[in-house]
Amino acid sequence: MTPVLELQQVSFAYRGRTAPVVEDIALTVNSGQSLALVGESGAGKTTLLRLLLGLTRPTTGAVRFDGEELKLRDREVMRRFRRSVQCVFQDPYSSLDPRQRVGQIVSEPLRALGMDTRQTAVPKVARALEQVGLPADTAERYPHEFSGGQRQRIAIARATVCGPRVLLADEPVSALDVTTRVKVVDLLKELKQEHGLTLVMVSHDLSVVASLCERTAVLENGRIVEQGTTAEVLGAPRHPYTARLVASVPRLPAAGP
Repeated sequence: MTPVLELQQVSFAYRGRTAPVVEDIALTVNSGQSLALVGESGAGKTTLLRLLLGLTRPTTGAVRFDGEELKLRDREVMRRFRRSVQCVFQDPYSSLDPRQRVGQIVSEPLRALGMDTRQTAVPKVARALEQVGLPADTAERYPHEFSGGQRQRIAIARATVCGPRVLLADEPVSALDVTTRVKVVDLLKELKQEHGLTLVMVSHDLSVVASLCERTAVLENGRIVEQGTTAEVLGAPRHPYTARLVASVPRLPAAGP
C-alpha cells in the first residue's frame, strides 16, 4: 500500500542556522489512519506539520503525497494537493477573520481552489456546517457571535468543506475548556469514521491522543525517538523520554476510605 503522506529522511534548518529543527525524519501515514505527533514545546512537531502541509520545503529529504514528491513550485500539483489536504489550527479566535461572515470563511477553500463561486458554494457550506453540528443560518453571522467551541467547529467545517482526504490538526482542542474539548474530539472521531479521513494531529495532551489516534510518533529535539501504536507507545514506552512524558500526565489521587 502506498502511503498517502510520507517523509523520507527529512531534515529542516532555518537559513543561517546550522542546527536543524527536525532531523532525519522517516514517517509514513497510510490512508484512513490517525497519527499523533507528540513531544514537548520545541520538539519540532509544528515544523513537521508545516512540512506535511507543503508550507515549508525540507532542507534535505523528500515529502511525498500518494507516492509522488511534493513540488511546492508546481502550482497545478499544489492545487491538487490542497484539495486533498486541509488543516485545522490551534486558536479558534485568531484563525477566523472577524470581518467576514461565517459563510465566507467556510467557503474560502472552495473559492481559492476554483471549485465554486460564492453562490454555488452555498449548499456545500450549509452541509459542512450541519456536519459539525451547527445550523445553516450560522453562515450569516460573524465569528464573535460564537463560543470557542463553536468557532473551532466553524474552523473544522472550513477544513472539510472541499472533501479532503487528509486532515492535519495543530493542537485543535488546546485552547478549549475541558467539556468543549471532549465534544470537539468526539466530532473529529465522527468525521473520521463517516468520511474515511486520514488524520495527523499535533498534541501535547496524551489523553486526547489516546482517545483519537491509532498511532503515535514521539519527538525529542527534532528527532523521532519512538513510534508505534498508541496503545504500545503510551502503555509500554520503550524510550526514556516517552516514559517521562507519560509519567508527567497528572493523575487524580486515590480516594480515601
